[in-house]
Amino acid sequence: MVSDVDIEIINLLKKNSRSSFAEIGRKIALSPSSVREHIQKLEDLGVIESYNVRLNHALMGNGLEVFIMLKIFDGKLNYILSEITTYQEVQEVFRITGPYNIHMRVVLRDQLHLQQFIDKLIKYGSPTTHLILSELKNGDIS
Repeated sequence: MVSDVDIEIINLLKKNSRSSFAEIGRKIALSPSSVREHIQKLEDLGVIESYNVRLNHALMGNGLEVFIMLKIFDGKLNYILSEITTYQEVQEVFRITGPYNIHMRVVLRDQLHLQQFIDKLIKYGSPTTHLILSELKNGDIS
C-alpha cells in the first residue's frame, strides 16, 4: 500500500518530476537511496505510471485555454472517441456521465482558432465552451 512518505514523494515529483533523489530526500529527511527505493516500489506497483512535461502554452503561441463539454449526436460516439484524440489542440479528454458525453481541456492560439475548432466539433455534437481564467490547484494528494 502507499505510505505517508510515498505521498510526500509523489507530491514533490508532481511539482518537479526531474527532482533528484537527493533533493527529495533533503525535503523529507530520507537518504537518496531510500527515496530511490520508494520511487521504484511506486513504479513497480503501477502507482507512478509515467513522468510528464508541463508546458507553458501561452509561451508556445497558444494564449487561449478552454474546457469544452460535448453532447454527442446519436450514432456519432464511436467515431468521435477515436477521432478526438488525434486533435493537436486537445490536451485532455474524458468520457463522462450526465447530459454531456465528452469533457476536453483544449489549448488554442486565439478566438478565431477556437471558432475553427468548434466548427470541427459541430458535426459530431453540441459543444459548450468554458474559458479557463486561471488554475487554482494542480493536484496535490493527501
